[in-house]
Amino acid sequence: MKGVASSHDGMSPVPRKKFRKPNEEKIDITEIVEGVQSGSRLFLGKAITLLESSNPSHKKEGQDLLNRLLPETGKSIRIGITGVPGAGKSTFIETFGELLTSLGHQVAVLAIDPSSSLTGGSILGDKTRMELLARNPNAFIRPSPTAGTLGGVHKKTRETMLLCEAAGYDIILVETVGVGQSETLVRGMVDIFLLLVLTGAGDELQGMKKGILELADALVVHKADGANTKLAKKTVAEYKGMLHFLQPATAGWKTEALAASSIEKTGIREAWELVRQFEKTVKESGTWEKRRQSQTKDWFRSMIADELHSRFFEDPAKRDGVKTLEQQVLEGKLTVSQAISVLFE
Repeated sequence: MKGVASSHDGMSPVPRKKFRKPNEEKIDITEIVEGVQSGSRLFLGKAITLLESSNPSHKKEGQDLLNRLLPETGKSIRIGITGVPGAGKSTFIETFGELLTSLGHQVAVLAIDPSSSLTGGSILGDKTRMELLARNPNAFIRPSPTAGTLGGVHKKTRETMLLCEAAGYDIILVETVGVGQSETLVRGMVDIFLLLVLTGAGDELQGMKKGILELADALVVHKADGANTKLAKKTVAEYKGMLHFLQPATAGWKTEALAASSIEKTGIREAWELVRQFEKTVKESGTWEKRRQSQTKDWFRSMIADELHSRFFEDPAKRDGVKTLEQQVLEGKLTVSQAISVLFE
């Protein structure tokens, strides 16, 4: 009979519970806040999904949620990790994360891939690439979508990071899957930035932008195992020599280089000890807090620019005006500056 569940043991039919459709479901912010504070990965996922929603009412609820959790944030070590193609970032992060959880830490991994909206990218395979860490009860892996633009990193990744901190994750690993501008953006939201490289420093530097080297607080020569072990040591020495000629990424800290192997699990603990030494040194100098304040201010200003852009193009008259003036510029009837002046009058 419709609306009841049949019984095979002769008992009376049990009325079937009626559930709201997902889009009709009332969001209980207090329940989600309490769930996140309890460390529930389920509620943390719900909270992140709410913040990522483009629904206007969800946006308001998401910000209310985040505001209520703000007192619980800011207590983690935020580590950015990037690397040249083939450097083994995912393998390193998994091995590094497993070490950290074994030491009693709660680890959250956020992966950024600006290209993922077009290709699906490796961001969709994060849990496949880090199977052990994905099953670890003390770890949380989450893709950080950029909505097809690097600007999206500012809002979504930062807010996801805050939610993870509120859930008790004391180490946040931010992986850049894409290349180029994403490294600069991630540098602007973490405390320490690790760059993974391979053996053969001379060959690598030819294909590596000097700017990326200058962002790094530590260089990890990865895959330093087997036949590569001896060459890795030589590569570390070469990088140490080169780093003398570069401006340190963090005031009061000398950029370090070390060798590591995720397969043999060598150099991984040393990498963590280097992070702790960095934390101690930079906190004592006051640079840690100054950097965080500067990053928050930059985030605030970038959000102003994002909001202005969004509201401008939400105005139908402005959108139509852009098309008309664009055509006049292409036809040589107006200069670009003249068209901009008309648009903003």
